[in-house]
Amino acid sequence: MTKHSFDWKGYHLTDAAQAFKLDAAHALLANSYWSPGIPRDTVEKAARNAWTFSLIAPDGDFIGMARFITDRATFAYLADVIIHPDHRGRGLGKWLVECLHGLPEILACRRVMLMTADAQPLYAKIGYQALAAPERAMEITRPDIYRHAARASITAPSIDPTARPD
Repeated sequence: MTKHSFDWKGYHLTDAAQAFKLDAAHALLANSYWSPGIPRDTVEKAARNAWTFSLIAPDGDFIGMARFITDRATFAYLADVIIHPDHRGRGLGKWLVECLHGLPEILACRRVMLMTADAQPLYAKIGYQALAAPERAMEITRPDIYRHAARASITAPSIDPTARPD
C-alpha cells in the first residue's frame, strides 16, 4: 500500500500507521460533539479498519486526524476530521482536507460523503454539496451509543433470512 504524506509550515500529515497515537486520538474524539465518551477500544478499532491519517505538529506531537471509510475505488466516507484546539485557526483543517481530497484513490471515487454539523462552508469550498437526492439516503442513527445503557439495549433486527421478500 502506498504511503501518503504531506508537509506544510512544519506540520506533517501521514497515513503511516506508526504516526497514529491512540491515546491522543481518543482524547480528541471523546471530547468532540459527534462522539462524546467514545470508548478507547472503539477509536482503536475504527482507526485500524479505516484509512487513517495523522496530523503531527512541528514539535512531534499528534494534534489531529481524519479517516476515510473507503474501498479506495468507488466510495469514500470522510470521518473524524479533528484538530487539537490549541492548533485551530491556522488553516490546518482546510489544508488537511485539501490534501486528502487530492489523493488519486479519492479522486477516482464516484461518491465521497461526510456528515458535519458545523463545517459546511469549509467542505463546500472543495466541492461538497447537500445531497442531490436526499430521499434516496437512509440511515440508522444511535446518538447515545457510547453510553453503556444505550449500548446494552441495542438488539439486532428480527429478520428471517429464509423469508422471501414481498
